[in-house]
Amino acid sequence: MNQPNYIQGYLKWAIALTAALGAMLEVIDTSIVNVALTDMQASLGATVTEIAWVVTGYAIANVILIPLSAWLGDFFGRKSYFIFSLVGFTLASILCGLSANLPMLVISRILQGLCGGGLLAKGQAILFQTFAPHEQGIAQAVFGVGVIAGPAIGPTLGGYLTDTLGWRWIFFINLPVGILATLMAWLFLPKNEENNSQSTKVDWWGIILLTVAVGSFQALLEEGEQEDWFSSSFIRTLAITATVGMALFIWRELTTRNPAVDLRVLRYRSLAAGSIYSGILGMGLYGTLFVVPIFAQGILHFSATQTGFLLAPGALFSAVMMILLGKISTKVDARLLIALGAIGSALVMFDLSTISAQTGTNQLFWPLVARGGVTVLMFLPLSLATLGGLPQQAISSGSGFYNLTRQLGGSVGIAALTTLLTQREAFHRAVLLTHLTPYDFATNQRLQALTAMFQSQGMDGVTAQQQALASLSQIVDTQAAVLSFADIFRVVGVTFLCSLPLLFFLGKGGKGAKPPAAH
Repeated sequence: MNQPNYIQGYLKWAIALTAALGAMLEVIDTSIVNVALTDMQASLGATVTEIAWVVTGYAIANVILIPLSAWLGDFFGRKSYFIFSLVGFTLASILCGLSANLPMLVISRILQGLCGGGLLAKGQAILFQTFAPHEQGIAQAVFGVGVIAGPAIGPTLGGYLTDTLGWRWIFFINLPVGILATLMAWLFLPKNEENNSQSTKVDWWGIILLTVAVGSFQALLEEGEQEDWFSSSFIRTLAITATVGMALFIWRELTTRNPAVDLRVLRYRSLAAGSIYSGILGMGLYGTLFVVPIFAQGILHFSATQTGFLLAPGALFSAVMMILLGKISTKVDARLLIALGAIGSALVMFDLSTISAQTGTNQLFWPLVARGGVTVLMFLPLSLATLGGLPQQAISSGSGFYNLTRQLGGSVGIAALTTLLTQREAFHRAVLLTHLTPYDFATNQRLQALTAMFQSQGMDGVTAQQQALASLSQIVDTQAAVLSFADIFRVVGVTFLCSLPLLFFLGKGGKGAKPPAAH
C-alpha cells in the first residue's frame, strides 16, 4: 500500500493556520449574534419569534452542509470547495450587515450557514491529510483553538461591537478575516487532486432526504421550547418528518452506488463511538456556555459586554491549554486524557452548582477558567482518537460525522437544558411557596419589614403592603431560578461521568495509532 505524501516545511503550518481561520469564522458566527438579537429586533421591527430565525436559519443550514462536505470536496476539489466556502461566507456576512429587513437578514444567515458548514469539517479533514500522524497533536491544537474558544469569544466580541458600533458590525468584522483566509487558501492549499473514480452523478435524493431529516430535527430543537414541545402540531410534524426522512436517507445512502454521504465509514468502531462522545462534548461545551450568560444577565444583571468578559479568561486559557496539550497528546493514550477531562468537567459543574443569588465574578472566575482547561483535555484527544487512525480515504466523511454530532449535540444540549431550566424553576417555585403562608413566623416578619421600608419611602399602608408582597414574590422567583441553574450544572456533570464507558470503544490516538477496527 502506498504511504500518503504529507506536506513538509513551513507550508504545512500555513495550511494549518488557513484551516483554523476558516473554522474560527464559522464557530464564532454561531454564537456572536446571540447578544445582539434585542438590538436587531428593535432595528428591524421584528417580534421575538421572528428574530429567533436569525439563529435558527444559520443552525439548520450549517448542520445540513456538514455531512455533505466530504462529497462536495471530492466533487469540486478540496481546494476549490474550501475557497468557495470562504468567499461565500464572507459575501453572506456582508449581506447580513447590509440587510434592510428581516427576510433579507434570515436569507443571508442561511447562506452564511451553508458556506460555514464546509469550513468546519473540511478544515479538519485537510489537516489530517496534510500532517503526519506524529504531528497531528499540534496541528489539531492550532485548529482547535478557534473551535473551542469560539463559543466564548463570540458573545464577548458580539457584545462589544453591538454596544460600541452597532449590531451590523458583528457581520462586517468577518470581511478582513475572510479576505485573509481566502488569500491564504489560494496561496497555500495544494492543488485539487484528480479523482477519476469519483462519479459525476449527483445523489439528489440523498441530498434532499438529508435536508428534510436534519433540517426538521434542527428546527424541532430550535423551536421546541417556544412551541411547548409535543403539545404543538408544528413540533409533532417536524418530529415525524425528521424520523421518516432519516430512515429513508439511511436506506438510500446504504443502497445507492454513489451516495452523497458515505455512511459506511461508521463501520469503524472508534469513529462511531467518537461521534457519540462528540455529541456529549457538544452538549457540555455549547450547553454550559448557553446557561452561564443567562445566569449572569438574568440573576446577576450583567450587561452583554460584562458577560462576554466573564467568559473571555476561560476562552484564553483554552487556547493556551490547546497548544500545550498539542505537544504531548500524540505521546499519551488519548483515552486517559479524555477521562481526566470528563472527570474534571464534572467536578467544575458540581462546583458551579453551589451558586447563589449573591454569587459574583470572583466566585465564577476560577470555575469558568478551569472549565476552559478541562474541556481541552476532552476535545483534542477525542479528535485524535476518533479520526487519527482512519484510512486517508475515510477521513473526509469521518470528519463530517464527527463535527455534525458535536453541532447537533450542542443543539440537543441547549434545547434540553432550556426545557429543564423552565421545568425546574416552576418546581422550585412551587416548593418555596409551600413555606410562605400567613401562619409562617419568618414570612410575616419579612413582610412586615418590607412594608415598613416602603412606608418609610412615603407609600400608604395598602400600597406598601402590595409592594411588599410583590417584592417577596420576586425574591421567590430569583431563588427558584438560582436553584434551577444549580440543577442544570449537576445534570451536565453527571452526564460527563456517564459518558466514561464510551472510552472502551475509542482508539488510543496519538503516535503510531493503528487503523481502527471495523464492525
